Amino acid sequence: MIDQKIVKLFRNSGLGEIELPITPVTGGFLHSMYKVRAAGKPYAVKHLNPEVMGRPTAASNFAAAENLETVLEDAGIPIVPALRLNGKKMQCVDGAFFYVFDWHEGSVTDWYHITPGQCRMAGGILGRMHALDPRGEADEEAEESRVDWAGYTQDALRIDPELGKLLSEHEALLRDAEAELNRARKLLPKIVCISDEDMDPKNVMWENGRPIVIDLECLGYGNPVSHVLQLALQWSGITTCNLNLNCFRAFFEGYLEAYDNGFRDYPAIFGVAYTWLEWLEYNLRRTLEPGFEESERAMGRTQVKLTLDRIRYLHGTETEIKRELEEIRKMGA
Repeated sequence: MIDQKIVKLFRNSGLGEIELPITPVTGGFLHSMYKVRAAGKPYAVKHLNPEVMGRPTAASNFAAAENLETVLEDAGIPIVPALRLNGKKMQCVDGAFFYVFDWHEGSVTDWYHITPGQCRMAGGILGRMHALDPRGEADEEAEESRVDWAGYTQDALRIDPELGKLLSEHEALLRDAEAELNRARKLLPKIVCISDEDMDPKNVMWENGRPIVIDLECLGYGNPVSHVLQLALQWSGITTCNLNLNCFRAFFEGYLEAYDNGFRDYPAIFGVAYTWLEWLEYNLRRTLEPGFEESERAMGRTQVKLTLDRIRYLHGTETEIKRELEEIRKMGA
């Protein structure tokens, strides 16, 4: 069915007849990617997750991201933008939504072999984004995370006892991490800027040693302090539970060379690193709630386990990370 819709998409957009086969591309956790060749030219096609597209805010969020994508492109930020076909970027074919991109022959870095040099370049790109349009934020109450972890544990014990046991063992840690997250969010400076909080290593492609950011659907206005800390941790090994402090420091060095808003009290806002709780909750929903396909449930279950590992690892390395953040506090001072 997806193949037929992609064929129709290319016909409708004037890109030409597709040269079969259409090849799935691995790597995404939410959306599906395909390599497609038409009229002798390769393209990347993203099929947007139907569950995501069914959310009430999906249309406005994607439209906002498309506008900011154009801002980054105009500013010379190295990105792979979606193609504009028939006057628009997002394409709809028989109820399915797609983006089409020029194909790039670069590769994504192995999570276990990221270098400090790559981290410095990635941090610099994030800093360049943040420097484009920083603005003050209204002095409002910080958004709080209020997840019913006990409820998820009970649901899991009923539906998936193995997962339920795992959640039960981590319930106290999840409550403590959520409290840390909420405290940290209240201490963030009141500033927002153009940001891509999904700019982790799987969303940066390397061509001849140079980085290009892909998968820009999460572009929006966000807090730069929160995003730089979270992404520095991801680039330095939190995702694989293998922290490299040289990479962590290099990411911040590249970032602060490109953009410096003067904030330095990073140890106090360490709790924003527990934003992983939001990814955990999403994957608990797609594992336990009705309405998700079996493949989605399987991926959700895997991500629940991996995310619990990351939260536990963050908790265990908190002192070490805060010590490094004290050193980063001195940068540029």
